[in-house]
Amino acid sequence: MKFVAVTACPTGIAHTYMAAEALEQAAKDAGDEISVETQGSAGSNALSAAEIAAADAVVFAADVGVSGRERFAGKPVVDATVKQAINDAAGLVEQARGKAGTEPSTSDDADEPAHESGPELATKVAAGTGAGTRLRQWLMTGVSYVIPFVAAGGLLIALSFALGGFQVTEAPDVTEQFDPMTVASWAALANQIGSAAFEFLVPVLAGFIAFAMADRPAIAPGFVGGAAAVTVGAGFLGGLVAGLLAGAVVAALRRIKVPRAVAGIMPVVVLPLVGSLVTGALMLVAIGKPIAVAMDGLTNWLNGLTGAHAALLGLVLGAMIAFDVGGPVNKVAYTFAVGGLTTGSDTALEIMAAVMAAGMVPPLALALAATVRRSLFSAAERDSSRTAWLLGASFITEGAIPFAAVDPLRVIPSIVAGSAVTGALSMTFGATLRAPHGGLFVLPLVGQPLLYGLAILVGVAVSAVAVVAAKHATRRDSTVDEKREAPAAAVAA
Repeated sequence: MKFVAVTACPTGIAHTYMAAEALEQAAKDAGDEISVETQGSAGSNALSAAEIAAADAVVFAADVGVSGRERFAGKPVVDATVKQAINDAAGLVEQARGKAGTEPSTSDDADEPAHESGPELATKVAAGTGAGTRLRQWLMTGVSYVIPFVAAGGLLIALSFALGGFQVTEAPDVTEQFDPMTVASWAALANQIGSAAFEFLVPVLAGFIAFAMADRPAIAPGFVGGAAAVTVGAGFLGGLVAGLLAGAVVAALRRIKVPRAVAGIMPVVVLPLVGSLVTGALMLVAIGKPIAVAMDGLTNWLNGLTGAHAALLGLVLGAMIAFDVGGPVNKVAYTFAVGGLTTGSDTALEIMAAVMAAGMVPPLALALAATVRRSLFSAAERDSSRTAWLLGASFITEGAIPFAAVDPLRVIPSIVAGSAVTGALSMTFGATLRAPHGGLFVLPLVGQPLLYGLAILVGVAVSAVAVVAAKHATRRDSTVDEKREAPAAAVAA
């Protein structure tokens, strides 16, 4: 049979392409054909109209909205998460075979008003999923658009501190004073550009959460709500609320039946206008201030964490990072750390450092284990260990997926232990980091780099030893059982 598929994860880095590869291999093993569109950070290799028309069924393996979902109207659809595609691609292919030719698409895209057709930035989250799943996908869509701003801004700010020291924040505006012959001026330029990128974080988050909920007409209200959240000091949490509020307002307005003559201007004038007015007003005069108070309380609490309390927070965040190897729990911890960067507090920088260090541990630990005790790992796992070194060093936790997918009961507890230890040690050492990504490649930008590296090494050692011990113990038990069964089998023979 012929299938098409679309894979998309919040960051669009690793899960997206791992899921595509798993689906392609599963279809090949089953004797089927599949063409996969990966909607990742590198862009989308769009499926052709001919490929879609020839497909017997469609597989959506996505944790965010699928771009151009309406292209697949009328085709039987299998909806799944990226993690399901990575762990059980064969099962999804089998579901697609079962649905092929028997079940029409349940997408509601055909019901969209004619005036909303046209090119999409992405698409709203598919209807028909559970409320919890839809909420997570809305939030993850917003986060996926924020990450490039965070990466660009954070790395530029970190670079500025490396070039000009912490006093670079006191440099004059480069539009008034800039000397291309001095390092200090270039440091100030990088700092001010990075700071400008950071100013977009909350509006972009709110705008694209709203977009995921109610499509393009909700972008402007979302951005306005996010800007209002910044104005009242509601921060990252205010951006989340503003995005959900804007999306809900515009979605409600779209349900109002209007004369055909007015329908044409609804998405470009009426919905953005009314949505922006309602969202902005509520954020400025009603909702924003209580959220700002809550954010102040959270910031003060974080700044007050010291000693055992800081270590405990690092331990919890480290465990969350490794728990589902780049899945929703991992993204919650990462989003919490990234959100703290907007406050600029020392504790927030320590949290970012702890989260990144913990995220590097799983791939590095498994690569080490597979290298040291090759006999305990399959040939495929040993092959995966070669890329896991680079993925781990780059803070791509998903590099551990090939190991966790085939042996979750032994691998996941082992990597959770190591990441938790690393997170706790990093917080205890007071290591700081302004860059939200980069792994070991931004080590020169880390505060307390030697202790930070030590925290990573200890966590890697803990996880590697744990997974080797677990695999060795299990193999020994199975060997003992085989030896016990052998005499009985001989007697029976």
